[in-house]
Amino acid sequence: MAPLLGVGVSLLVAGLGCALLVAPSESVADDVSALLAFKKAIYEDPLAKLSDWNPKDDDPCGWTGVECSPFDSRVVTLELSNSSLKGFLALEIESLSSLQKLILDQNTLMGSIPKGIGKLRNLIVLDLSINQLVGSIPSEIGDMPKMLKIDLHANRLDGAIPPELGKLSSLTELRLSNNSLTGTIPGSNDSSVVFTNSDGQIGLCRLTQLTDMDLSYNYLVGDVPTCFKQIQRSSLVGNCFKNNDTTNRPDHQCENNLRGNENNSVDKNERKSSQQPLWLLILEVITGISFLTMLTLCTIAGLRRCKARSSGNSGTWTRAVSWKENNVISIDDDLLANVPKISRQELAEACEDFSNIIGSSHDTIVYKGTMNDGSEIAVVSLSASVHYWTSYVELYFQKEVVEMARLSHENVAKMVGYSKESDPFSRMLVFQYPPNGTLYEHLHDVEGCQLSWPRRMKIALRIARALRYLHTEMQPPFAVAALASSSVYLTEDFSPKIIDFERWRALLTKPGLSSGSIVNGSLNNITDSRHRRFMDVQANTFAFGVILLELISGRAPVSKDTGDLVDWARKHLDQAEEFSKLVDPKLRNANHENLGIVCNVVNLCIDAEPCRRPSMNMITAILEEGIDMSPATVLRDSSLAWAESEIAIS
Repeated sequence: MAPLLGVGVSLLVAGLGCALLVAPSESVADDVSALLAFKKAIYEDPLAKLSDWNPKDDDPCGWTGVECSPFDSRVVTLELSNSSLKGFLALEIESLSSLQKLILDQNTLMGSIPKGIGKLRNLIVLDLSINQLVGSIPSEIGDMPKMLKIDLHANRLDGAIPPELGKLSSLTELRLSNNSLTGTIPGSNDSSVVFTNSDGQIGLCRLTQLTDMDLSYNYLVGDVPTCFKQIQRSSLVGNCFKNNDTTNRPDHQCENNLRGNENNSVDKNERKSSQQPLWLLILEVITGISFLTMLTLCTIAGLRRCKARSSGNSGTWTRAVSWKENNVISIDDDLLANVPKISRQELAEACEDFSNIIGSSHDTIVYKGTMNDGSEIAVVSLSASVHYWTSYVELYFQKEVVEMARLSHENVAKMVGYSKESDPFSRMLVFQYPPNGTLYEHLHDVEGCQLSWPRRMKIALRIARALRYLHTEMQPPFAVAALASSSVYLTEDFSPKIIDFERWRALLTKPGLSSGSIVNGSLNNITDSRHRRFMDVQANTFAFGVILLELISGRAPVSKDTGDLVDWARKHLDQAEEFSKLVDPKLRNANHENLGIVCNVVNLCIDAEPCRRPSMNMITAILEEGIDMSPATVLRDSSLAWAESEIAIS
């Protein structure tokens, strides 16, 4: 064994030596390579922020969001705040060795923070806030001695606050709020921190320059260290501290989180106890031998891997041949543990062997089915091949399933489960199916049932309340991907249910492919610029304004008679005396006071400047206060509507 070990170690050292000899020196070319890897890890760029990042350009200093040093042209700033980017943090970002500012807040970055970020020794500002990053905060961040500001708030980070942050002696601002961090604050009496300074302070208490810290809304426990007594109490609320004067989370939330952490700790300890040092030693030897072997056989191995992928699927998913293969992503097998899983066979039986199609697009097929218990369901089947389904796509899929499963509102259709199988490869989502068709059908179908004015107002109010729930009560806010009258389904008593079928378009759409579709008679073939409006909260507000126009006018969003409904309506929305011209001619009992309120709300919703559109919280309040839905009024208006319909029939 000893001779073998010596040979292995020698080979490892020799391999590393060869690698160092051929490694290029740090240069602008390294920065270009790292930036292009960052761009490739972004799979959605609706604002075209990275469109001028040209692989053929040797100078990145003119690229959007990039700033360079005037002395050596090395990249010192990467700032793409609020750019609607969706993707992951590429591992290659660690090669930007001169980077001083990394500001990527208010995007949709997923996956974990790369540990290699600790190699950015010149970094002074790290802002990855308001994204969807998961996993723990890398302890390697403590290796960046020049750091002044760290902002990671409003992500989904978990685990303990690394005590290594206490080594950042220049740090003045630390924001970690609105995550799922656990454990004690490093520096408290309950923490086991070994990092101390000359004054005997431990953990975060070593940060003598720290003036702004926010740890609110996590699951931190124990005591607040005495060194942080000067920190405002609002920066510590929403945790699970003991014996302090801050406002904690409800006890049941703290207990549930603690119970989950204990279970995870048991699993980790069991895994650790099963590891043997001998195996680790053998693994090092094999690594050294494999290193030199791969230098010689990498081309052959690559061809074999490509051939293996093309021959079929051997796991729950197979990654496509692409740049992403060099980036390893950890997918938590327990991520979907709380979401019911339904077999493909069970769904096939419910949907008549997938023959009952009620909608389709280039990216999805929607089936209607009936489960064994008699409940009606809608099944969204994603049209993706196994060769397209990379680990990145799988992670995105699982995150979206978890997002949809957490929605709970009487006017949002409940997602009852998902189906995930490898043979044949399939990914499906299962929703409750309201049996009374869509709002689009009832408003615009010639054969559809005419909706009375009070019923239309009731539908408008309930949709507004659902959006208020999604935008303000959900954290982070949830935006419906394609809000329209065709995505609002009605129950037997005409209660609306929003179903977000089109949320999966961003997951499956490839550049250059059209995503136009017709679902239940509704036209969804919209240009890219219009489609992007539905991808955020402000766009949902605009879409709600369009639905209100459909409700009061009975006209479709786009028709041969009026063209674009919004453009047609603007001519009558400027003056109150013109409001009556918007009313559906089939309705003779419209409440003109309600009409004025609704038209004013529409004006607010369809404002050309998204920043001027009010929140759904405000819009709902206006509608609730202005629309009279008292029983006497509803009964009177309903009686008039019934009489008018009888006259029309006779």
